[in-house]
Amino acid sequence: MSRLRVFHDTDGGEPIKTLSQHFEIARELGTAGVRFEQWEACKPVAPGASQDEVIAAYRGDIERLMREEGYKAVDVVSLNPDHPDRAAFRAKFLDEHTHAEDEVRFFVAGRGLFTLHIGGKVYEVLCERGDLIGVPDGTRHWFDMSEEPYFVAIRLFTNPAGWVAQFTGSDIATRFPRLEASTPEAQVAL
Repeated sequence: MSRLRVFHDTDGGEPIKTLSQHFEIARELGTAGVRFEQWEACKPVAPGASQDEVIAAYRGDIERLMREEGYKAVDVVSLNPDHPDRAAFRAKFLDEHTHAEDEVRFFVAGRGLFTLHIGGKVYEVLCERGDLIGVPDGTRHWFDMSEEPYFVAIRLFTNPAGWVAQFTGSDIATRFPRLEASTPEAQVAL
């Protein structure tokens, strides 16, 4: 189940707010300028589907966002718990950073934890299958996929070169919760 926890940026212990209803999460994140939507496939996506098949299943929503926001490129990324470089991939995203463009991810399967540092608060967004998050350019954030990552995600970019981060040098991410590994039952396939 998707979840939003909001913390003061000085205390990663107790959240000041926890939301689990999608419309409440979308409303709260919207006040911070963050897009949060749910999408449904227009046709079934089989396990092991190609990038083109995954994109085709969500073509309508992808094209809508590309028109609305000017995104120029789309791709699909996936990671499984048995990937030999999973620890290095995880470490790449765990420190606070920003981007010169929006970071847009739609979770076709699996889950990930986006943590956003905005205006004295930290917004911890657990994204699961069917969730789209759009983090505006310049927003300080980090991402955790857990020690045993499992996700398939569609990414949209304005820069065809893809993901480029500028790290802030802050250690704030170390003071907030990480994503716990999920059970095999929770790793729902496409």
